[in-house]
Formats: sequence, C-alpha cells, structure tokens
Amino acid sequence: MKNEHPPVNGKKSILLDSLIACTLSLCAIMAIDHFNLLSYIKGNTNTVAQQEVAQESVCKFGFDVSGYFFNDYELKANQFLGDILYYEGINYETISELEEKSKDVFSVRKLKAGKNLTFVRPDSCAAPCGFIYQPDAYGYVLYDFQDSVQVKYIEKDVVSIVETASGEVESSLWNAMIDNDLEPAVIDMMEDALSATVDFYHAQKGDRFKLVFERNYIDGESIGVGKLLGAYYNNDNGDHYSVRYKSEDYEGYFDLDGKATKRAFLRAPVKFSRISSRFNRNRLHPVKKRRIPHLGTDYAAPYGTPIQAVANGVVEIVGYGRGNGKYVKIRHNKTYKTQYLHMQKFAKGMKKGVRVSQGQVIGYVGSTGLATGPHVCFRFWKNGKQVDHLRENFPPAKPMKESEKPAYFEKRDEMKAMLDAIPFKNSTNIPLVFNEDEAQS
Repeated sequence: MKNEHPPVNGKKSILLDSLIACTLSLCAIMAIDHFNLLSYIKGNTNTVAQQEVAQESVCKFGFDVSGYFFNDYELKANQFLGDILYYEGINYETISELEEKSKDVFSVRKLKAGKNLTFVRPDSCAAPCGFIYQPDAYGYVLYDFQDSVQVKYIEKDVVSIVETASGEVESSLWNAMIDNDLEPAVIDMMEDALSATVDFYHAQKGDRFKLVFERNYIDGESIGVGKLLGAYYNNDNGDHYSVRYKSEDYEGYFDLDGKATKRAFLRAPVKFSRISSRFNRNRLHPVKKRRIPHLGTDYAAPYGTPIQAVANGVVEIVGYGRGNGKYVKIRHNKTYKTQYLHMQKFAKGMKKGVRVSQGQVIGYVGSTGLATGPHVCFRFWKNGKQVDHLRENFPPAKPMKESEKPAYFEKRDEMKAMLDAIPFKNSTNIPLVFNEDEAQS
C-alpha cells in the first residue's frame, strides 16, 4: 500500500510554497525598486554636480573655455599679420580696421617674431573671432572682432610678497648675492640705496648684508623683483641702514637719522663694470701711442651694457666725433656736466633738450671712435674744467624737514626691527601681501 500524504497536509504544503513564492517576489520587487531609487538618486546627484561644474566655468583671456577653441601660432621673421589673418579667413576690411584701431593701444607693427598669437575660435573649424598677443608677463593685448573690431590691453593682477635675504662676502659681493639666489636687479637696488655711505667697489671679505624687498607674482609665478624696502650693510666702517620712505613730499632712501642715503651723483655710469683706465694727465694713448692727457675714467663692460645718467639733468649734445665716437653730454646744473663716450648706440628718445633722471639709460656700451674695446669713457666737468670725479665730494641731497621726521621715524623703526630680525646666511620668505600705498605712506 502506498504511503500518501493526508489531504490536509497537502493543502498546507501548497499554501507554504505559495507563501514562499510571494515573499521572494516581493523581495525581488523591493530590491528592484531600491536599485532604481539608488540609480535615480545617483543620477540626479551627478546631474547636480555637473550643473555645479558648469556654473564654475573656466575662463582664458576672458573667454569661456567650454565654448571656444584656442590654438597658438608662432610668428616667423618677415611675416605680415595681414597675410596670416587673411589665410585664417578674416576679410581685408576687418584687417584694415584692426590695424587702424591698434595704433593707440598696441600696434600690430610691434608684434615680434618668435612670440605666439593665440587664436580664439567659436568652434574648431571656424575662422577666428579674435586673437591674443602677450608682449610681456604683465598683461596681454586682445584683438577682438566678434561683433565689432576692438583692441584692448588687459593688465594681469600682480601680487607683491615681501621677502628677505642676507649674506656674507667670501670672495666678492656679486658671488655672495648670487649664492643667495638674488637677481642682479636686487644688487642694483642695494647699491643705489646705500651709495652715499658704502663704497661697493671696495667690498671685502667679511662684509655682511640684509635686505627686505618685494617679489612680484602673476598667477602664482614669480615675474621678478619689485622695490627694495630696506637694506643693511656692515663693513669696517660699521653698520649702514637704508629705509625706503614715501610721502607727499619725499620719496627715496634715508638713513636712521633721516638723511638721504643716495648720492646726488652715482659713482659710475655702468653697473658691474671695472675701471680700465683712470683720470691721468700723462697717459700713453693706447691707439695714438703718445702721451695725451686722459681727462676721464674708463669703465670696461660688455657690448650693449646699459649706460645710465649719473644724475638728473638736461641733454646738451647727442652726437658723433672721430675720437669720441657716439656720445651724449648732459648739463646737471650751473656747476656740473658729464659726458659719455664710445657708445654702441643711443637710447630711444635721446636728443638735445630732453630731461633725464638719475639712473635713466641714455645709451649702450660700444667701441665707436678711437677705442680698443667695449667701454664707456666717462668725463666730468666742474665749473667748465674736466676733473677726476672719483676725488670729488659732492653736496649732500636736500635734508628732510623736521616736521616730516616723526612719520619717517615710525616707518624707520618698523623696518629696522625687521632687518635686525633677519639671521645672516639665510634667505626667507615673509608671507605678507601688501599694497604699496599703505606700506609706504
């Protein structure tokens, strides 16, 4: 006889199987819904994120990078911009208008071979709607012809950071500065700021210095140094301080007592040069081979080295002589005149009657005229007679008024404290961003 489940047990089994099937179906449905819900949330989250990214659009030269295409074109020698633009699909009328409107901003004739034009296009295959030229790190020129032709010079934001440096002379002042990763421009400024009290031509081992100066940054990258704010130098003659001070009536460098630390006349017309021949009334001329008085001081320097005016004045002569070569003569006041000989070329704008300031470049070292090599023969007149300027005691600069000193002393004390706190043989950044008008007023 077969064993059969009782009818009641069979019904229970069917009911149980149905219940399990329903439960599994419900779980599957819930799982699918949960998955869909997660997918929905994830999808919407991504959409929100994409919208946020879209809102934070990136701009390049004022154009949204998501809507424009950029490509660089390197300018070649002897190329005409008009030819380049016409090849790119720009008509002659637009090119002509562009050239005319650029004259008062940045003429297209100033574009230099080796630099890039950055073309801007609405899509990768379209003709440009403008282009950018960057003459230097401080800004760029936008030549825009989207709706109408416009030419603009856009300055980039410059951030000034105060930095400090120090060092000790081992072999030469130049090497000491270079060992501390300081640019020649910083050396220039230190020499100018302390020229009234320190003879840098006789810097010797053991001399020490400290500096506080600006370094300028654009887009997080250094583009060079700014102003020197304070300097300290120690040598056999003791401690020498120089503080930059600016007010309504004064702008320059002063010592701890408020006396100007920059000479009325610079010691030399060329920086980083050496004296190759001194003032000598009985010198053997190197070309003519006979005794001829040398009524000047020769400073040897490489071809093209800038020659600077040693003091404020008015240009009397920009000329050429068989012996002098290309030269400039400057009248400084009723007492003093200076002359600069054997120039390779004159600085732009040099002509009779032009006013020049101390340190302004007036020409470049050469060997024109009777010269055996590149140098500048520097001649100095006092009351109509040529004298040895290295033996002259020039009058001090105009003293600071007593009424100005309290404001200056406040600035002096701040800078002296900063200089005194700098350790020697160290170079440190001070994370201080400042506005010069606030810092110097």
